[in-house]
Amino acid sequence: MTILVTGANGFIGRHLCNQLTQQGQPVIAMLRRPEQLKTLQNFIRQNGGNAALISAEQADLDTPGLDLRSKLPPLTAIVHLAARFAWGMDTETARRTNTDGALSIAELARTLRCRLIMISGFMLENHGHLRRLGIEPDALYKTDWLRVYRRTGAYEASKLEGALRVREFCSENHVDMIEVQPATVAGHSQSGDLDSGQPLYTLMDNLCAGRLAMIPGTSEHWLPLVSVDQLAAIIAAACRATSPPKRLLALDPNTPNLKGLLGILANELSRTPPTRHLPMNILKALLMIPGMQTLMNTSTETLDFIQPTRFDTAQTQLFMHEQNIDVADIDSVIRTTAQRFQQAK
Repeated sequence: MTILVTGANGFIGRHLCNQLTQQGQPVIAMLRRPEQLKTLQNFIRQNGGNAALISAEQADLDTPGLDLRSKLPPLTAIVHLAARFAWGMDTETARRTNTDGALSIAELARTLRCRLIMISGFMLENHGHLRRLGIEPDALYKTDWLRVYRRTGAYEASKLEGALRVREFCSENHVDMIEVQPATVAGHSQSGDLDSGQPLYTLMDNLCAGRLAMIPGTSEHWLPLVSVDQLAAIIAAACRATSPPKRLLALDPNTPNLKGLLGILANELSRTPPTRHLPMNILKALLMIPGMQTLMNTSTETLDFIQPTRFDTAQTQLFMHEQNIDVADIDSVIRTTAQRFQQAK
């Protein structure tokens, strides 16, 4: 049986495809441009996977009525990783890919009668945040989504809406769906590999460039992390597990607070870490000044991810134990990621 992966050539996707093929699992990568398969195969060869086990199917999430039924063999699961990512996106563009596109993949899983692994985000477990946005997960018809988009920005709002509408669709249509909710993704625990489009990469870049004179928030604020290989292992296990939990929060609870994180990064990058805190409301006000987001290389949309809320990861930790998934020390992951960043500069 085969696994279809959307977003296979993205940062998480290529590490997932590498792990799946290492396990002898045939994979079909859903790609807008099939010629990208060669790059993906090269990555898999270089990282110990089996490139012969991966093939490509051309498709675009933005295509209305996406239907691949006639082109696909029987599937064990579909892993939906693909998303349009950018700060400052317009609502229509974000919704078309991240909400409507996600529903198209859910419909494909329904028609093919296979498991859907939906990759959402850890903020869906921040229930206070959802309430402040006016989102009622169990009564979506009550949510003023245009208000949500105005408050959070189109990327995060479309990801929240997409995940919740897919939940609703799968519940109503009896689709076997497992939702994996990643924290901010750190580098590979062994190699430190981290894509330049990831928020942690931007944080390191800002630290090196001297743009981080103060620590956003308070001593309670943190940026929850998960290594990319641990996330890939959780997703891969969710594809094959007999009765996995319906939601898996992929987040390392031992991630240090933001001050501790910046301290580790600064030590590895030979920089002086900031020591004083800047209240979030002041930082948000500063970023509203024209040109400041560009100058500080920081979008207001990123600030919600740095917050004081703590999360219950017991269910995921039990699942990882049952699936024999190793957990690397997160401080070590941070150091390895920073070392790889430094070497690439």
